[in-house]
Amino acid sequence: MKKYRTHILLFITTVITTTLSGAEWIYGSSFLSGHLGFKEFKEGFWYSIPFLAFLTTHEFGHYFMAKIRKVNVTLPYYIPGWLGIFLSIGTFGAFIRIKDHITSKRDYFDIGIAGPLAGFVVSVITLIIGFIYLPGDEFVYKIHPEYHKFSGNYRELLDNSQGLSDALVLGKSLLYSFLEQTFADPSKIPHPLELSHYPLLLAGFLGLLFTAINLLPIGQLDGGHILYSLIGKKAFDVVSPVALVILIAYSGLGMFTLQEFGLVHKDEQWMLLLQFLFYIYFVYLCFSKIFENTKSSWILALAVVILQLLVTKFFPEFTGNPGFLAFGFLIGRVLGVYHPPTYDTKPLGWVRIMLGWLTMAIFILCFTPHPIS
Repeated sequence: MKKYRTHILLFITTVITTTLSGAEWIYGSSFLSGHLGFKEFKEGFWYSIPFLAFLTTHEFGHYFMAKIRKVNVTLPYYIPGWLGIFLSIGTFGAFIRIKDHITSKRDYFDIGIAGPLAGFVVSVITLIIGFIYLPGDEFVYKIHPEYHKFSGNYRELLDNSQGLSDALVLGKSLLYSFLEQTFADPSKIPHPLELSHYPLLLAGFLGLLFTAINLLPIGQLDGGHILYSLIGKKAFDVVSPVALVILIAYSGLGMFTLQEFGLVHKDEQWMLLLQFLFYIYFVYLCFSKIFENTKSSWILALAVVILQLLVTKFFPEFTGNPGFLAFGFLIGRVLGVYHPPTYDTKPLGWVRIMLGWLTMAIFILCFTPHPIS
């Protein structure tokens, strides 16, 4: 029992932090503000239970498959992440640590694919239940009693309101939209600005989002393990860095524009220039492990930043999602762009090949370019 103490304590702490975050999402307020109490905290379980079910199923999918493949791994380590001062999802995720050196392509494939598929099923079930049992508009009016002041549909009020540019909007993936259209009562579908108050929908949405992120075909992410096993090292060593460059190039679109350099006051230009130079260095860090030659990484970083400036100049409506930059940095600088080599020559077999490409299709269905904006 002693060796499981850390895992248990981290899990219990993460249950608490995700429940806190769930209540804050439902009521749109922080516990630190003093407006929420134990009653609201209990409501947060409607979010924490399905979200942790997704996270736990994902990690134990990896864990049990590793045991089946006789690979030595640890139990999941949960990372609590309640921030308090602003809304958060309550955790920074979870991970298992592989203690053995894997040299088999089949082992990488089986362990890599088991987690996303298991978590994906839980996310889909969560969303289906959330859509079937959607509450009526009284749920929104309970959270926003000020909407009672306006007659008619609150959706029309939000559609016509000004000053909502800072409001949080969750972007719907292809699969999310399909499930919504298939299972939800159209009259009960929440306005996009109010969707985050619905705990089951939020938990399912995040499950699909993190499934997509894990399935990015880069480096040692789950998607990287799967695609490496499908196409081999030579092809993957081309696809993986290209995918990382595309991710960073898209994510940083609109971070800086040529127009804003001419619009800012002279006193602010130095600060803007300093921020711009730091951004270039950040992009370089994301690409620093693609090449052995430092000069090549700098050239690629500058080329991507120049491309971003040109795209936003001629197509100002095209903007990326800066939130993905953190994942790009984690992959490019920490996890690595390339996959560890394998030495076995056994073919995957047609069942694994079909399942692998099906999982790549799941990535497309779950991915959304603007998940949170």
